[in-house]
Amino acid sequence: MLSEPFLTSIRAQPKTANTAIAKDIGIYLHELHPTPTIKSSFKKSSTPVNALAASSTHIFAAQADKAVVHVYSRERGNQEALISFPERIHSLTLVGDTVLALGTAEGRVILWEVCTGRQVSTPAAHLQKVSTLAATQSHLLSGSDDSNIHVWSLPNLLSLSSKEISEPLRTLSNHQAAVTSFALGHSASTTNICVSAGEDSTVIVWNYLSGDLLRTFLLSSTPLCLAVDPCDRAVYVGFKDGSIQMIEFLQADSAINPLYDSKLQNTPVQPNPAPWTAPNEEGSTLCIGLSYDGTCLLSGHASGKIASWDTGRRLFSSEIADLNAPVTNLIMQSPFPEKRATKAATVVKPKLGEGNYIFNAQWTRSLGESKFAHAVNTPGFPSDMLADAISRFFQPAVASSSGDEQLRKENEELWKIINDQRALQKKTWDKYTKLRAKEA
Repeated sequence: MLSEPFLTSIRAQPKTANTAIAKDIGIYLHELHPTPTIKSSFKKSSTPVNALAASSTHIFAAQADKAVVHVYSRERGNQEALISFPERIHSLTLVGDTVLALGTAEGRVILWEVCTGRQVSTPAAHLQKVSTLAATQSHLLSGSDDSNIHVWSLPNLLSLSSKEISEPLRTLSNHQAAVTSFALGHSASTTNICVSAGEDSTVIVWNYLSGDLLRTFLLSSTPLCLAVDPCDRAVYVGFKDGSIQMIEFLQADSAINPLYDSKLQNTPVQPNPAPWTAPNEEGSTLCIGLSYDGTCLLSGHASGKIASWDTGRRLFSSEIADLNAPVTNLIMQSPFPEKRATKAATVVKPKLGEGNYIFNAQWTRSLGESKFAHAVNTPGFPSDMLADAISRFFQPAVASSSGDEQLRKENEELWKIINDQRALQKKTWDKYTKLRAKEA
């Protein structure tokens, strides 16, 4: 049967003497199917909400109220590094497998290339801490307690040539209180959505690429976490009172997507149906995640319990774990992980200032019998490759096409004109010098 893993983390020490859970465990790797079980764990971590990120090789956990990130190796099953930063870290997200974005208490975003050690920092664009982050391959979104969401261009932030201080492309500013969470849609088009939740008890849907507000939903409780349906048909919201609500974007009797109906975009609405509740007191819903097919919703609660919900029947299904401390993060892992050409065997600690740009990684597949493969597997450069490269410097240039030949001829004609002008200038200067000498 297809396995679907997910990661969870807790904050603070266990609340009761639960012998089933070790005291110093802070991060858990679970398996959802066929039976929910804990497969492995990582020690010595206390992670706040929105402060856990995972690549195919490593787990990154910001520590509560500290300027420290713990890095764990998934292959070796231990803590690989402890990374210190100049400011306290409140949120994390990964861009692919190689760039970690960190939101700080001073309103900055730090980008750390884990395979090179290069570190880039934005100005303090937010007035308060960066509470949540999300990213695609081209954009980074940062939400803050100052109620604003900034949209950044990742190519601009990571550019090696630009020396200018990067500024946000745009700011989304319709929330009236702190932004608690947001989630991105799954589209690759220019109409991709971002859904944000705020302490003003609203959920707002945006086209973050254009900055347009699409819908505003008024809620009965404070939303703390979000998960968007895999087909962008709905968003699931976790509330401070422990309930869950599904907000549908599509309507059966509508010919168009209501998100793009201009008549509705400026009208806040209260979504239906009512929120779902668990039979027992679970505590605030601090994090949620959807299975790959969207049929199962998992929620982590302040009580330490992880609940499963049936999205088809829209009701509580079961309690699958009790971690004995507030479950602050829940990250679903795809059962079909993306295959990459390289992987980070070990992370390179971040360093300030410019230096040699060296990418440290391992190849994950065969390179075949090419010359490049031979060079990679040879200490230094192979002697035959060096000899071939040196010999090319002494070979005369050969025109590769008729267009190149034409350019060469034009270039020769221009140089002939320039040399004639130089000779005429020199001759004129000599005559002028002789005339001045006779006058003297």
